[in-house]
Amino acid sequence: MTTTLATDRGARTATPALPTAGAHLAFRPLPAGDAGITGGFWALRQERNGRDAVRSGYQQLDAAGNFRNLRIAAGVEEGEAVGPIFMDSDVTKWLEAVAWEYGRAPAQDLLDLQREVTALVAQAQADDGYLDSVQQVRGGGERYTDLKWSHEMYCAGHLYQAAVAQHRATGDTGLLDVAIKNADHLVRTFGPGADRTQDIDGHPVVEMGLVELYRETGTRAYLDLAHWFVDARGHGIIERAGGEPTYFSDRVPARQATTVEGHAVRAVYLAAGAVDVAIETGDTELLAASERQFADMMATKAFITGGLGARWDWEAFGDPYELPTDRGYAETCAAIGGVQWAWRLLLATGEPGYADAIERLLYNAFLAGVSLAGTEYFYVNPLQQRDHAHQDENRSPAHGRRGWFDCACCPPNIMRTFASLDGYLATATDGGLQIHQYATADLGPVRVETDYPHDGRVRVTVTEDGPLALGLRIPAWSDTTSVTGPDGVDSPAAGTLHVVDRDWTAGDTVELVFDTTPHRYVADSRIDAARGQVAIERGPLVYAVEQADQQGFTVDDLTVDATATITEERRDDLLDGVVTLRVLGFAPAAHEQFAWPYRRLDAAREGGAAPAVHATSVDDVAGSAGAATGLRSGAGAEAASPVTAVAVPYYAWANRGAAPMRVWLPLAR
Repeated sequence: MTTTLATDRGARTATPALPTAGAHLAFRPLPAGDAGITGGFWALRQERNGRDAVRSGYQQLDAAGNFRNLRIAAGVEEGEAVGPIFMDSDVTKWLEAVAWEYGRAPAQDLLDLQREVTALVAQAQADDGYLDSVQQVRGGGERYTDLKWSHEMYCAGHLYQAAVAQHRATGDTGLLDVAIKNADHLVRTFGPGADRTQDIDGHPVVEMGLVELYRETGTRAYLDLAHWFVDARGHGIIERAGGEPTYFSDRVPARQATTVEGHAVRAVYLAAGAVDVAIETGDTELLAASERQFADMMATKAFITGGLGARWDWEAFGDPYELPTDRGYAETCAAIGGVQWAWRLLLATGEPGYADAIERLLYNAFLAGVSLAGTEYFYVNPLQQRDHAHQDENRSPAHGRRGWFDCACCPPNIMRTFASLDGYLATATDGGLQIHQYATADLGPVRVETDYPHDGRVRVTVTEDGPLALGLRIPAWSDTTSVTGPDGVDSPAAGTLHVVDRDWTAGDTVELVFDTTPHRYVADSRIDAARGQVAIERGPLVYAVEQADQQGFTVDDLTVDATATITEERRDDLLDGVVTLRVLGFAPAAHEQFAWPYRRLDAAREGGAAPAVHATSVDDVAGSAGAATGLRSGAGAEAASPVTAVAVPYYAWANRGAAPMRVWLPLAR
């Protein structure tokens, strides 16, 4: 069989990052049109995203005033602009989602919506190519006067990504014409040289957009400007303009940085753009720096879910190992940016660890940000919600999932990610196909069938005769894996890319069985918020204990046994079908409040007892129910009885209300 490389830019397919033929890569996206999810876990999410979320996104943008801002800028309506300065970016992220969704499931109403809104965007554009409706209405003719906050080039970057998606998925050039006109304006305005302005946007993404526009048009000036923007950071431009350099990822040049810092979404978008530049220019120094930064991020600044961004304050990465559970930020957009960065590193290096990271981010950090219905969202994704959590500001998960936000960056970002998800499943080389994410799908010359992630069995059927080097990612979490094919059974090591290279006959199959045994995980001792606690994973899924599944106790009071067997139960009637986990725990029948919530560890108060050790097996508990105790100031020992705690996949929490939840579970003493 022949496995060609992706070069057909007119085909309707999800190829959100499509490097040129001369790019420096280990792997390439699948040939245009070859990747399509056809069933199973992700197909249901894509269906709801396309049927409900993307289509209702038009009404949400209309109600929020995004379209009205464009109409005012176009001169067809009067009034004042509303919303944040970056309102246009929500429109173009939604247009990107519409394009990929049309490529996935063509429908006339999507095409009509795309063309209507594209025409409005074009109408709002200034004659010289400038476009930012809020700035055009509010700015009194001023441009680029406060780039650290104005997001003018941030909006441009999302415009370029949407324009390329529209052209690839539908063949329409309306938005591409707008993007080219705007990009030509940026090339005339910014970059090296005495006749241009040496300034950078406070929020990266224009770098990715410019590179993708270069890939679509062949205009080298766009790539050169992206390269300049990447290298211009870290040299004091934003600091001289009064900005705090760490927040804006402007403290250290990209080539010298050893980690990510500052605003999480800014940081990962910049990093993804840097990899795009590196692979198109052969800049090995820039690529090596990005690999170093990604490795440090995953080692010291990522939650167990893959979530990125520790602090509500400035939506920022914290210090190394600063990963709070209840006040962790883990913005949904940061997870999406993390996927984009890891995907580009996977293409550049071929290292399977980046595919492992994408899997963790997708199933846990990204998917938790949207309801099962696909139309309600979390902006913030902490790993714990306490009983009686206060519903404070708009982003707080204590409100439950929201249909939209005042700052609505996450909903359309989720929409475009679902609609383009097919493109992240596999890659190609000359004569080879590599499967990185397991889903029921058609992937070029193979068909994949699986109930992954709830089941570790995957069946790959080759559909064409001929030679093919079939690469299969063996997840790092699978302790034992069997791969059964025409030539027998293999047991490849975890965290590798296993290649079956042979001459195939159509109908040949390879069956993989991954080990999805649940395991408890402990955190590095420097992650203070998780010390003395465990988290549970099964396969690629992080689990959470949510109040809706518990009987007779509050999640906040739960402690769990360190060694007791974890039992599994498939529940097709629950949360679209999940595997629940049951674990032995302890909890008081009722939580009492005392004047002072602290106790001595070394001695009991009068009338109390010394701290007791909980039983460590189900058999032990049967003979010592109620023996577990702990001291609390102001009273004697608080009795904790054995309970069975039920855990569900973290991504599915808060689909039954915003109840108490926790991922990290305190160990019983």
